[in-house]
Amino acid sequence: MIKKTKIVATVGPSTTEKEILEKMIQEGVNVFRINFSHGCYEDHISAIKKIKEVDKIIGSHTAILADLQGPKIRIGEMPDDGLLLSAGDEFLITTSKNKRTKLSALITYKELPKDVKKGEHILLDDGKIVLKTLKTDNETSITTKVIAGGRLYSRKGVNLPDTVISTSSLTKKDKADLEVAIKNNVDWVGFSFVRNAREIIELRHLITQLGGNAKIIAKIEKPEAVENLEAIIEESDAIMVARGDLGVEVPLEKVPLLQKRIVTHSRQLAKPVIIATQMMESMMNNITPNRAEVNDVANAVMDGADAVMLSGETSIGKHPIEVIKIMTRIIKEVEEKFDPLYIHESIPKKNHERFITDSICFNVCRLAQRVEAKGIVTMTHSGYTAFKISSQRPKSDIFVFSSNKKLLETLSLVWGVSTYYYDKTVSTDHTIADIMHLLKNDGLVNSGDLIINTASIPLKENGKTNMLKLSYIN
Repeated sequence: MIKKTKIVATVGPSTTEKEILEKMIQEGVNVFRINFSHGCYEDHISAIKKIKEVDKIIGSHTAILADLQGPKIRIGEMPDDGLLLSAGDEFLITTSKNKRTKLSALITYKELPKDVKKGEHILLDDGKIVLKTLKTDNETSITTKVIAGGRLYSRKGVNLPDTVISTSSLTKKDKADLEVAIKNNVDWVGFSFVRNAREIIELRHLITQLGGNAKIIAKIEKPEAVENLEAIIEESDAIMVARGDLGVEVPLEKVPLLQKRIVTHSRQLAKPVIIATQMMESMMNNITPNRAEVNDVANAVMDGADAVMLSGETSIGKHPIEVIKIMTRIIKEVEEKFDPLYIHESIPKKNHERFITDSICFNVCRLAQRVEAKGIVTMTHSGYTAFKISSQRPKSDIFVFSSNKKLLETLSLVWGVSTYYYDKTVSTDHTIADIMHLLKNDGLVNSGDLIINTASIPLKENGKTNMLKLSYIN
């Protein structure tokens, strides 16, 4: 059984060896995430190089996701043993060392005293400490009251659920990181703290200026992103439900239904969606996950997510290979037994520029269900048919053949898609027969199986898909 839901794994100190990366791919990893919030360029470039080397050795097409940090606001240096804040304390947040008091902290974001307003909440350390703004001098300092206390340590994150930040979501650091990522030919770029569709357009323009063609994953983790959700999904290439910051900035009880809403809407627009953060966090130290984590992964698969993501579990965790094995087992069990996961038709819109291709994709999925086809084979140069067919969640395996190697890696994020390099275009009939022979030789189909082929006629023009063919495997 081919696993349809993809696994994204973050690279880090626990996964620097090529042997470990190879084993992770063999156990089910489809995408490796390079987290530009941590580490240095030398480490990131080395990881990308090793992943590509492993791909060459074992013939895989693993996607690489460069995840930009975004405007992550942090507390400055605190005493080694932290600073205890108690409910009712008056606490000063400042950008100036000269304004420090006993109960104060420096903050990395210089514009915060201008952005924050009286009565707005400031959350520290993933929401463990809650402050309420009493006043701001609009220059360097904010006076707050501690609503929920705790011990505050250096470099802890700051969340501002009520505040409209004036700075761009794409920071100076992000632009430098993006240049490195594009130069090293990554497939996907994760855009942190997106607030509106305009920011996606600006990032796409910057990627083009740098000579890249990486696709954009908008990370939903701000209240403004939730308000502009439909426009953001429309403009992006994929979506990530980044539940860490999202669960702090948005009331936590809203996150489960929000996750389902994002998955459903993304799938309707044929945009892949990733569920991220704390999926198997206990496995950073333990050899098995807890039962709540198993349910969390299973529910993400049942929701119809294209991919589930691991962060610390594979970057700094003790059991990076074992966590992939267990996640793969959970995914396969759900995909084998949970029928509502499949068959979500998307009726083509008339007068749409892609109406013919959309109609082929729609009828391919409907026909595959009716005849119980073993596989759907699509030849594509742009990848459009792969995204569109995948979004309708056919039970049949989706085999994508293309001469565009970069595309094959990109599609590794997409639900249900298996990718193969193919550059022969003698004739349509010859190509279809040859591909069926290759699939049979690899043990992916057997004699008597029904296969549906889609292609663009004439084949050599790499045009839009306009043909489907149903046939048996000899």
